[in-house]
Amino acid sequence: MGVDFHIDYLQLLSPSGQLSDAAGEIARDAELLVWFHRAMTRARLFDAKAIALQRTGQLGTFASALGQEAIGVGVATAMERDDLLVPSYRDHAAQFIRGVTMTEILLYWGGDERGSDFASARADFPICVPVGTQVAHAVGAAYAFKLRKEERVAVSFIGDGGTGNGGFYEALNMAGAWRVPVVVVVNNNGWAISTPRALGSAAETLAQKAIAAGIEGLQVDGNDVLAVHQATHKAIEKARDGGGPTLIEALSYRLGDHTTADDATRYRDPEIVRAEWVREPVGRLRTLLVARGFWSKEQETALLKDCGEEVDRAVASYLATAAPSCDSMFDNLFATLPASMLRQRDEARHYAPTPGGRHD
Repeated sequence: MGVDFHIDYLQLLSPSGQLSDAAGEIARDAELLVWFHRAMTRARLFDAKAIALQRTGQLGTFASALGQEAIGVGVATAMERDDLLVPSYRDHAAQFIRGVTMTEILLYWGGDERGSDFASARADFPICVPVGTQVAHAVGAAYAFKLRKEERVAVSFIGDGGTGNGGFYEALNMAGAWRVPVVVVVNNNGWAISTPRALGSAAETLAQKAIAAGIEGLQVDGNDVLAVHQATHKAIEKARDGGGPTLIEALSYRLGDHTTADDATRYRDPEIVRAEWVREPVGRLRTLLVARGFWSKEQETALLKDCGEEVDRAVASYLATAAPSCDSMFDNLFATLPASMLRQRDEARHYAPTPGGRHD
């Protein structure tokens, strides 16, 4: 029996802002295109502010999504409200669309777990820092949807480096074996911290890792929000209709550091980074909007002002939130804390700062 190992690739909007004939109706929807642009711009301004907060000691380590905004926005806008997002640690662009607030994201990266208690996106999973485990969580949730006969789909993100993790392979294998309604999106941004994609896997594509699991795999231009949205929407509806899982490899580039604890200038060629800026998603979509008469300089100025003010309000709310008691680290671990943790709690109380604002 013959087996097809072909991997499709989808790009609808070129780096120069030229549309493919395959773009269809979405390319004529001015309101949706402007909404995509707003969502990506909003995430980018938030990124810049979060990095500034970390650099000034007001936030913990933060993972920027600079240059990868189209992946989060394209995926989240393809989801239904009752679907489930299982994020990694670079997916706030998607989380904002799902209803997670900027303040909640800042609280989380500020070391406050109350930031994971989403006021709106109650069903979505919190940020997952361990590499690869979020995919297993998504597959498990999708299995529950199937058992309960719920028309819901779980969507999870993972980085290119994470696809070399054993947990990723195990989760993908079970997704195929159980034929669960799950979509796994690989954010192939070219780097697993300082390890380049070429050293992380000898596979020609990461999408082809789906073949061994018996599921569909495909590639999209991850800097093309239209392609990401279209491919994800198709995969989600296929899963919802009982057609099984899909692995989507979104090709992008990490324009910034891995996290604020990283210095990418130590291992990356600055000329390559400059060249990659030509392909970034925000400017690409803006070029299309302007060319089609959907966008103006005045609208861009107003957008930057509105998004900047929204970010500033979130920062003010975060900074005004009183830090939790040090006892919160020990809450909900055991019905009765063991002696070793009682000693740790007492020591923590001894060194705890005096009550007051978060950054007193």
